Amino acid sequence: MGEWIETVTGKIPVEDMGKTLIHEHFQFGYPGYSGDVTLGPYNREEAVRAGVEAANGVMKFGVKTVVDPTPNECGRDPQILKEISETTGLQIICATGYYYEGEGATTYFKFRHSLGTAEKDIYEMFMTEINDGIAGTGIRPGIIKLASSKDEITSYEKMFFDVAAKVHRETGIMILTHTQEGTMGPEQAKMLIDSGVDPNKIVIGHMCGNTDVDYHKKTLQTGVKIGFDRFGIQKLVGAPMDEERIETLVKLLDEGYEKQIMLSHDSINYWLGRYPEMSEEVAYLVRNWHPVHVFENIVPELKRKGVSEGVIEQLFSL
Repeated sequence: MGEWIETVTGKIPVEDMGKTLIHEHFQFGYPGYSGDVTLGPYNREEAVRAGVEAANGVMKFGVKTVVDPTPNECGRDPQILKEISETTGLQIICATGYYYEGEGATTYFKFRHSLGTAEKDIYEMFMTEINDGIAGTGIRPGIIKLASSKDEITSYEKMFFDVAAKVHRETGIMILTHTQEGTMGPEQAKMLIDSGVDPNKIVIGHMCGNTDVDYHKKTLQTGVKIGFDRFGIQKLVGAPMDEERIETLVKLLDEGYEKQIMLSHDSINYWLGRYPEMSEEVAYLVRNWHPVHVFENIVPELKRKGVSEGVIEQLFSL
């Protein structure tokens, strides 16, 4: 993936990342949460405590690094991540980037696009954060986060993909994406690679929202990595059941794709705004949506299905 990668506490050799969870959120808020702070007030100490608890939990299973690809407008806070990292010793990688059109904060760059400056502005944002750090903190992102909609990459989203490809060509930074319900994976990969992005520096995320093995192979054959990174999310956001994910995953592993697949949960340790209220049925479906689920439940099931220790180890290696 390259010789070095930035963490919230500084640059490390990629080979020192060790066992890695590729997609978890220490805190996250859908844009708009900032207007609901009276009923959902932010408690920084609680956010850090929840993050430290999660970090200690995954470290008990040998995890050395967690990638937190929270988009800029969804509550990304590199200083919180740095405090969690320094408290626990967990290596944390944060992102620069914006969310997909349907759930992101689109008005700002749409307005700037109407003025004709959006591409320039996004380029400057990416490059300044990558080279100088985020908002004067000196903390640099190790990845660019990109995202697309269900069954399409909108013109708004493509703007970020195009600028990110240019920034990657100049910096070599890794790109990690969001696919909505596991759609547009091959299209994301092709768009980025055609724009000069090294496929070894691309992780197409949330692909486990799709259970079509041929679809996965079409994406994997471009040379990118993919994320089976929503274990524990069942039925919400169009997600399949974990059993279906496992069945799809095992078929891909049987064909030798273990070096291109990474496991994670897309878990959220601290919600910004009010904590989501769920019905009993929904709460039961997502009862295992937490950052040690793959180790407690998914890995044992993979072993029962004959997946070797060596192959399982690959699923946590960047």
